[in-house]
Amino acid sequence: LHQAYLWDSYQRVQQQLLKRQPLADSPMVPTIHAGHRPLSRAQSSPATATVSLPAPDTASKTLSLPVQEQPAKPHFTTGLVYDSVMLKHQCSCGDNSNHPEHAGRIQSIWSRLQERGLRSQCECLRGRKATLEELQCVHTERHVFLYGTNPLNRLKLDNGKLAGILSQRMFVMLPCGGVGVDSDTIWNELHSSNAARWAAGSVTELAFKVATRELKNGFAVVRPPGHHADPSTAMGFCFFNSVAIAARQLQQKGKLGKILIVDWDVHHGNGTQQIFYRDPDVLYISLHRHDDGNFFPGSGAADEVGAGPGEGFNVNVAWTGGLDPPMGDAEYLAAFRTVVMPIAHEFCPDVVLVSAGFDAADGHPPPLGGYKVSAKCFGYMTKQLMSLAGGAIVLALEGGHDLTAICDASEACVSALLGNELEPLPEESMRQKPNPNAVRSLEAVIQVQSKYWVAVQRFASKLGCSFLEAQHHEAEEVETVTALASLSVAVMVEKR
Repeated sequence: LHQAYLWDSYQRVQQQLLKRQPLADSPMVPTIHAGHRPLSRAQSSPATATVSLPAPDTASKTLSLPVQEQPAKPHFTTGLVYDSVMLKHQCSCGDNSNHPEHAGRIQSIWSRLQERGLRSQCECLRGRKATLEELQCVHTERHVFLYGTNPLNRLKLDNGKLAGILSQRMFVMLPCGGVGVDSDTIWNELHSSNAARWAAGSVTELAFKVATRELKNGFAVVRPPGHHADPSTAMGFCFFNSVAIAARQLQQKGKLGKILIVDWDVHHGNGTQQIFYRDPDVLYISLHRHDDGNFFPGSGAADEVGAGPGEGFNVNVAWTGGLDPPMGDAEYLAAFRTVVMPIAHEFCPDVVLVSAGFDAADGHPPPLGGYKVSAKCFGYMTKQLMSLAGGAIVLALEGGHDLTAICDASEACVSALLGNELEPLPEESMRQKPNPNAVRSLEAVIQVQSKYWVAVQRFASKLGCSFLEAQHHEAEEVETVTALASLSVAVMVEKR
């Protein structure tokens, strides 16, 4: 009815216009008066156009025709990227309870951002599929053909190599009856390649929009995750390393000089580390449960610092000591204060990419993390990273499997990206000193990294401080410096 009414109104207005035109004009084409925008530029669309019938003398000026609008220029705000294509990557057994990495993860986060009114404050992008060339900037050709093609798009690839590569495929039967590339990474022949390529393409698309300052910052609600995928292996739910692909594309096509990747997923991003291990232009900083190599995937010790020209550009905050007690806000805030932020500021990146896994969040059982980081703390860490690279920061979802925990954490991060006032951290977290295992872990990192980064040396003596104590020390130091400066000024004046 609405459409019929619009069409009827549109025709009536057209007739009024035609009556007022010189006879010489073709009756089919209403003249476009000088100063009018061509209709293709009109900011109206069939779904939302409302045609009011104007007075005859103003008809030609205020006519708003139902013409498909040009996409509006994005606002300079936080970008969000999500697409339902990524929901289709699921096990053929159809039972999510067997598979912690399931479609409900991103669906829940997307719904939560809508419920809380955060989505409407952001610029929402649909994302896109990464090209095979983009995937090959970090993965081998064999890996890209194995996991980046499905029966439908293979028909378009008339490639002799492809048949040979596909014949080497190794899949495992899962206890649930489905198929996987290993015991926990499911494979859906029709949909997994599409979803994994969509995740990589979407993170890359968002990163470019932020790097070129079309958007202020961004959050990519994507799956499957990527940071365990190395150049030639799919593992740990990951097929393509989305954040690494985005970083490499920014280097190659965006001509960016220095990129910081921060990975706060509870598992070490072995793939990301491997890809940039010899690259001095990409600084990789990971905070993860390590337990002397006994927690998945086992890599990421403090002394893994990079190699060749990349030596010193790989920083592992490798938490040790198991869950006795589990790491939480006090420990992560201490790591940010003493290691992450000092090194990041010294590196001075052009853009910051975050492998934002939320499995260190409170609510994950021991096999999946067992740590106790609060949602507010994730918001606070985001806020601190926003002080780098002129605020050009993109968070991409990695792990995290407790739905309430990952929704809370995502909400806190997006709220921080939007510049909203953060909810204060609990008093208890701010007064709590980091536990002895955490202090030992941080001591090991500083001992190794102080060879490469001057900034961490001054924090070695303050590792055991609580958040509030550290703030107090900072204030005292500022006062001392200010007092010394004013003293030297007074001495100079006297001399004069």
